[in-house]
Amino acid sequence: MFTGVNIMEKRKMNKNAEEVSLLGFGCMRFPLDSEGKIDEGEAGKLLDTAIAGGVNYIDTAYPYHDGASEDFVGRHLEKYDRNSYYLATKLPVWKIEKTEDVRTIFEEQLKNLRTDHVDFYLLHALDKEKWENVLKFGMMEECLKLKEEGKIRNLGFSFHDELDVFKEIINYRDWDFVQIQLNYVDNNIQQGIEGYDIAFEKGIPVVIMEPVKGGALAKLPPAMENIFRELRPEASVASWAFRYVGSMEGIKVILSGMTTMEQVEDNLKTFSDFEPLSRQEEAAVERVTSEYRSRQENRCTTCGYCMPCPFGIKIPKNFKIWNTASIYEDHEKGRLEYMEMEEGERAAACRHCGACEPKCPQMIEIIRDLEKVAETFSAE
Repeated sequence: MFTGVNIMEKRKMNKNAEEVSLLGFGCMRFPLDSEGKIDEGEAGKLLDTAIAGGVNYIDTAYPYHDGASEDFVGRHLEKYDRNSYYLATKLPVWKIEKTEDVRTIFEEQLKNLRTDHVDFYLLHALDKEKWENVLKFGMMEECLKLKEEGKIRNLGFSFHDELDVFKEIINYRDWDFVQIQLNYVDNNIQQGIEGYDIAFEKGIPVVIMEPVKGGALAKLPPAMENIFRELRPEASVASWAFRYVGSMEGIKVILSGMTTMEQVEDNLKTFSDFEPLSRQEEAAVERVTSEYRSRQENRCTTCGYCMPCPFGIKIPKNFKIWNTASIYEDHEKGRLEYMEMEEGERAAACRHCGACEPKCPQMIEIIRDLEKVAETFSAE
């Protein structure tokens, strides 16, 4: 168990004076109760333990947990001094149909969060189409007004598209920070490591999401885990993924969507008295990356942005079963897990409506891959 004796790694944001914890608490994957809602008792314990361990960056968003995350976070954090933590949330740009909607939604967020300001506010999940709408509906101008009023302290964006789109957005203005997906397996997709380099060269602080690839890099096949165990026998597999991104100077916060106390305590251990990767450890990560990429079927992180499916298919679960079966070379177990789902939840039930694909941050050809899942597991 983490004792809290060591000191949480803190890093200064380049633009302002904030000193943020390198580990940020991502409020997208709180534990759930039997009804599928946030288990507030357990989630509160996780937040309290993280904060006691030095975490001061709390990241939520308007749509997380079907809109319940901001309200829960706001209520739970009321007991803390507002100056003791930094709060991040995001504008759901896909809901904006006119400029006035920005302020309407923002004020709703402030009310839910029980605060008069947001420390780090992001234009959420930008891609080419969403960015065009940001400009079309004057979202930027309204956010800058809110910043002038002191209601937004730092303005940035989170990103899910290709490098060219990233360059267009990051060069648009002098952003206070940017949030990107990066891990040692997926450092060559979306904006990739090149996007990080651009932000670093421009002096823009970087926040990282999906450092453990939706949990996929927290447990690996023995052949891959042993590469890490040879160098650090006691370290968790997940710690390697966090240390990979934390070794980069321009990265100021690494978000982790923590669901269990075990995850919180392990992360606190990793980020307290933080150690960047050595050259020998970098080589080990490269070896694991090469092996992992050779086995995975697609790059789904089970984020759930594609959901709900209009016809009830559990898209992330189908892909998780498919990828896990391939990576761990256990297709029989995968087939059994696939068949345990209700018939209407399986990939074979896809009606090719296409509602999911525009919402996928990884730009996966979901319809095509669901067909592959069905072909893999449906055959007797």
